[in-house]
Amino acid sequence: THHQQQLGTVSALQEQLHLKRVESKKWSNLNSLIGSANGMAYRNFVQGITFEILIQFANQQLQKISDRYLLIQSIESPLELKVVDSYQANEVRSTQNLSGGETFLISLSLALGLSKMASDTVSVDTLFLDEGFGTLDESTLETALNTLSSLQTEGKLIGIISHVAALKERIHTQIKVSPLRYGQSKIEGLGCSKVQPAP
Repeated sequence: THHQQQLGTVSALQEQLHLKRVESKKWSNLNSLIGSANGMAYRNFVQGITFEILIQFANQQLQKISDRYLLIQSIESPLELKVVDSYQANEVRSTQNLSGGETFLISLSLALGLSKMASDTVSVDTLFLDEGFGTLDESTLETALNTLSSLQTEGKLIGIISHVAALKERIHTQIKVSPLRYGQSKIEGLGCSKVQPAP
């Protein structure tokens, strides 16, 4: 009977040891993923998760602009962006070898995705786009402008800074900046008025 009690005690201790080893392995795995003395591993881990969420929002916007591209995270580096090109047999492309027009579309989708991502905590009601439209062909330019128009109907103010003539025909509310002499400029448009110098 004493022997049986000892066997029961040993069995209970072995079960406890097994549970402790499982718990220890879990924490060891977590430490290997995000543990570091300077917090770098944890920061990269959290940034990777945030970047993954941003890519999901950006892809939702990108699908409205073009069915050609899909954004993904690099397997080797979770903070690096790759582009799947469905017109080239789903080739995974680096952002380094995108054309100017492709770069503009990807950047636009990321900006729109970031705006959607932040909308839960921050109201992003104004978006300014500086150039890039000159790199788009006529069809893609039309699609991009339609996407921006749909955002305007959602109550967002979209500001476009550009020299592209086709945009002047599509955008009715404009502020024109014309260069003058000596590095000065003249501003004309809705809401603009000349400021009189103080006496």
